[in-house]
Amino acid sequence: MEMIGNQQLLSYTKTGFLASSHIEVSDVMACYEWAARKPEPGCCVMSGFSSKMERDVLHFLLRAHTPVIWVLARRPYKELPQDLQEAMDENRLLIISSTEAQRQTKNSAYKRNEYIAETADKLLFTGVNEDSSLYPLYNKYIKKTVRLKDVNV
Repeated sequence: MEMIGNQQLLSYTKTGFLASSHIEVSDVMACYEWAARKPEPGCCVMSGFSSKMERDVLHFLLRAHTPVIWVLARRPYKELPQDLQEAMDENRLLIISSTEAQRQTKNSAYKRNEYIAETADKLLFTGVNEDSSLYPLYNKYIKKTVRLKDVNV
């Protein structure tokens, strides 16, 4: 595993955020509002930021100055995307590459999500149903799962 950024974030209380690719409209706005809140000290959000919802949430988290752990399902960036540079400069970002794969695959994404679910202190799933690829993880880690209204990063 390769890490770039503030490894101290691993000692924070971590909320894993995993979102399906199909989400109800009412859940979309609730996720945006959650991500835009000011974070509690010592807390961070951990995600793959791969689905559309996860990428949108990343935008709000960065604007709220929430510390973020981004777990990639592929090898690390050769050059950090510009929108992440401020968070990296302010020690609010840790990027973990969970594989040496050049591109994300279904298998590497599942392993990444498993790592997030296993490592996070609590999990926030959205858009998960029996047809979702996240459903097995949701069932396996249901005791860690929290409702959106009950978590402030």
